Amino acid sequence: MEQLFSLQGRVALVTGGSRGIGRMIAAGFLRQGAKVYISARKAEACRAAAEELSSLGPCVALPADVSAVAGAQALAQELARLEERLDILVNNAGAAWGAPFDEFPEQGWDKVVDLNLKAPFFLTQALHGLLQKAAEHHPAKVIQIASIDGLSVNPLETYSYAASKAGLIHLTRRMALRLIENNIVVNAIAPGAFASEMNRAARDHEAEVAARIPAGRIGCEDDMAGAAIYLASRAGDYVVGTTLVVDGGVTHARG
Repeated sequence: MEQLFSLQGRVALVTGGSRGIGRMIAAGFLRQGAKVYISARKAEACRAAAEELSSLGPCVALPADVSAVAGAQALAQELARLEERLDILVNNAGAAWGAPFDEFPEQGWDKVVDLNLKAPFFLTQALHGLLQKAAEHHPAKVIQIASIDGLSVNPLETYSYAASKAGLIHLTRRMALRLIENNIVVNAIAPGAFASEMNRAARDHEAEVAARIPAGRIGCEDDMAGAAIYLASRAGDYVVGTTLVVDGGVTHARG
């Protein structure tokens, strides 16, 4: 049973891993024995986070902007220079944009959709070879970080964010059916309220946000790490194309 959730000897890449949910997942993987590469657009912040996380285990910074295909391919090439295989890929890098319907700009659409929806596909494509190498020995894992906003309607006018996350949830199903042929298991996590730079309401107004959540609190690091470890480890091998909702019940309360 101890080995069921172990990541000992596994190599993981977490995009957007320098802060927020990505950092929570990276820390959890390190505690379970994985070697973790974290990627983020801001190089200095990425390196600083990797240095701090290294107190938990081997953590390496690979700064990159994966919103463009060339950036995703460059990240994949750099990882291939360092590792022969990739056991776990977490597509977490994301962005949001809010504006009234009549004022919503094209920039707010393209930036968000490129990072939230296009990047997970093309980065996984670029890393397919390294994932297949790992899959020769055990199922390799791809975990997409979606959102409950892709499952139910947030009253905030974040049109491109909601659309991108809904698209990512369905893309996860389509990718899962194709990549399971290569022993690569694809799933998603749909987080609710976790304190982060993207979710400033949960970070700065915790009590007010928690009052709307059936569980009575916002999510903590262990909640997110636990969900990701489950999907990344042997425990999640038979879960394919699923979106795991981690939100304290708020999606049901919205309905």
